[in-house]
Amino acid sequence: MSDSVGDEATRIFAEHRELLFSIVYNLLGTVADTEDVLQDTWLAWVPRNRPGAAAITSPRAYLVRIAVNNALARRAVLARRRETYVGPWLPEPLVSDTPEVRDSADPADPALRAESVSMAMLVVLETLSPLERAVFVLHDVFGYPHAEIGEILGRETTAIRQLAHRARAHVHARRPRYQADPRTQRAVTERFLAAQVGGDVNALLELLAPDVTFWSDGGGKSRAALRPIQGADKIARLITSPVVTGVPELGIEHRWVGGDPSAVILSGRSLFAVVVLDIDPDTEKVRGIYAVRNPEKLTHIDA
Repeated sequence: MSDSVGDEATRIFAEHRELLFSIVYNLLGTVADTEDVLQDTWLAWVPRNRPGAAAITSPRAYLVRIAVNNALARRAVLARRRETYVGPWLPEPLVSDTPEVRDSADPADPALRAESVSMAMLVVLETLSPLERAVFVLHDVFGYPHAEIGEILGRETTAIRQLAHRARAHVHARRPRYQADPRTQRAVTERFLAAQVGGDVNALLELLAPDVTFWSDGGGKSRAALRPIQGADKIARLITSPVVTGVPELGIEHRWVGGDPSAVILSGRSLFAVVVLDIDPDTEKVRGIYAVRNPEKLTHIDA
């Protein structure tokens, strides 16, 4: 392949890389696997740019199709990996210093990053079948029409519509359509952390919904609960215990995960955890706490 052809192939792939990363991350929930899928997509893309290869009329459509189908194949590997995972599994948090736009005039715009999907939504997406998740992500998150999704997945449009209906009903039954305002999320997150660090159980109980759930992902590599914990009183007493709050040289940075205000917890200069709260937009109560402590899921985060 000549340098000019190779440069053009690289330029086109780079132009669509953010979109591909965002779609695949929403299908897999892990950064390393997403990068692997993008590498496989690149390897499939390069031969299609050699002299004599059939012309591709829509590079974006081709790259998305290859990336999505590679991601679906990778889901089977992830499913086997999860069978031996210790404790609750949470997606790897994509942390940024500034908020990402949740909505876009063009949801398929490459500028829309994976951060636009919340941690809470990613957890719900884990309960879908791989095909349902692919259809939901492509249609509801990125705005692809059913017919185009059918072309990507090699299925009839009517089948895609049925998958979309089932996936949407499943998601909406477990996840309200509206999220709290980011300013409210930031304020509640700050109050929550202040109460936790200060050991103020009563202040926490004022913030927590009665049926709040706490997910703690240590992956067997860091201390964490081996199953989700429910109930405000139980959680408030657990997270104010010295075992949880006794972090040496505790530091807290307020950053963003999935378009939501979050907290990066430091122990000295080392990453200790990423904490994201799911807040009810009507009551402004915390209905979900997600704490990622598995060090392997924090390696890509800049402290």
